[in-house]
Amino acid sequence: MLTANSRVAILLTGEIKGIHGKTGLAFLRYSQTDIVAVIDPESAGESLTALTGIERDVPIVPNTAAALAYNPDALLIGIAPSGGQLPPELLTEVEIAIKAGVSIINGLHNPLNPKFPNLQPGQWIWDLRQEPSGLTIGSGAARSLTAPRILTVGTDMAIGKMSTSLELHRAALNQGIKAEFIATGQAGIAIAGQGIALDAVRVDFAAGAVEKTVLAIGKKQDLIIIEGQGSLLHPGSTATLPLIRGSQPTALVLVHRAGATQIRDSPHVSLPPLAEVIQLYETVASAGGAFGRVKVKAIALNTLGLDNHEAKAIIQSTQELTGLPCSDVVRYGGATLLPGVLAK
Repeated sequence: MLTANSRVAILLTGEIKGIHGKTGLAFLRYSQTDIVAVIDPESAGESLTALTGIERDVPIVPNTAAALAYNPDALLIGIAPSGGQLPPELLTEVEIAIKAGVSIINGLHNPLNPKFPNLQPGQWIWDLRQEPSGLTIGSGAARSLTAPRILTVGTDMAIGKMSTSLELHRAALNQGIKAEFIATGQAGIAIAGQGIALDAVRVDFAAGAVEKTVLAIGKKQDLIIIEGQGSLLHPGSTATLPLIRGSQPTALVLVHRAGATQIRDSPHVSLPPLAEVIQLYETVASAGGAFGRVKVKAIALNTLGLDNHEAKAIIQSTQELTGLPCSDVVRYGGATLLPGVLAK
């Protein structure tokens, strides 16, 4: 769908400064496509870099009509609201883009193809959250791959598992390692151009869907990095266990928000000490030895909101507490953790 020559506008209404813009913000940070405009009336005219820390010179405009002046050929719906539904007021913005001949990248749960059957020649709608055909239950077949399989797991949702995976992948490529990133959510798929939207798959086939994707994309690689989803600690998460079973990881990277003591959206659920979380993930991934010995190899700490001194201090204390390599890979780069992740 997207190519290196694509010109993309991102619909991020109200979410550059909000908490539901991770799809668009991740695309801004990691996609290699030409991003020509970001749509957000609350931040129009402000500096994207100043607001987000993302070093990309992209104008923020108030609406889709204004974005059309930059000649986009695709509009990415960059919000990821709770429940994955497109707010009615944003459907109007999408309609304006479609009438102008702009293609749509839709990562929300409600598909748009049925709503707009009469597209212009060359125009398309990419509904990312679709269950593939021909799925079966998992069988543990990913263990047949010889490449290390690194899965990111977390203490909560929306804390940086995809960013950690992409930063580790980037660092591996920079070091000449033949590595593949396996996307498992809508933002990762939009960035990578392939993957499995795990939350669109029926639970019985979720592990099988991950397995099929890892086997197809990860063959002939020297390193496979799988994007994590959800958390074993979150009361609403169903994605982490199928990812573990389907990918059959050889190692885990635990992602944690610095200073967090409870689940953000369920504050009545307290987070156990990191040492206990590490033990939990290793026990589940190993399944009592059924799937071999699987260890957490590193801690990826999300230090968003801390200054550089504070970030380095909590990284150091976390490393001393867990005895594992620790860094914020978005802030300091994936190369800071890659040696520990690959250590035997």
